[in-house]
Amino acid sequence: MMDAIFLDRDGVLNEEIGYASDPKDLRLITGAPAAIRVFNERSIPVVVVSNQSGIARGYHTETDTKRFNAALSKALQKEGAYVDGWYYCPHHPDGKGEYAKVCDCRKPMPGLLRRAADEMSLDLSRSVVIGDKASDIAAGIAVGCQTVLVLTGHGANEWAVWREDFQPSHVAPDLARATEWLLAKWRRICRPIGS
Repeated sequence: MMDAIFLDRDGVLNEEIGYASDPKDLRLITGAPAAIRVFNERSIPVVVVSNQSGIARGYHTETDTKRFNAALSKALQKEGAYVDGWYYCPHHPDGKGEYAKVCDCRKPMPGLLRRAADEMSLDLSRSVVIGDKASDIAAGIAVGCQTVLVLTGHGANEWAVWREDFQPSHVAPDLARATEWLLAKWRRICRPIGS
């Protein structure tokens, strides 16, 4: 069984609008709550790991990010789904003040994944990262996760011009289809010999 599902936020769970921070702009991507519910029902932790460089750039604050995450959590709960952990990176090398730095938590660096795994006792080698950017995939590969690129958010444009020296484990139209693929793969792996 998968140990955890790590999800990027913007473009995977909610519509990508660029530096989302105001709850009034929150729009869930169709099928995302149902996909998360599938993992919830199987007791597979769902963890959001996202770059929030808008904080470093001065577009919004950490409080705004937490407020947006709370609104997203509430919207998911209305659909019977929940996230087990929320992690974000507020940094950017070209940011302002205390947030202006190179860090190990801004994807493609895997610091957020490692922190979540440490704090939640998760096995990264048995986990999956789902995102809409090459940076999500690179972070997952760096710690031995399976990876899925979804074509929502920035995904379609990223995949159309993909020139990275690595590949995602799978490419899916959206989170719902990524979930279907993961469950089908898990069933094949766990099928008893001779069945």
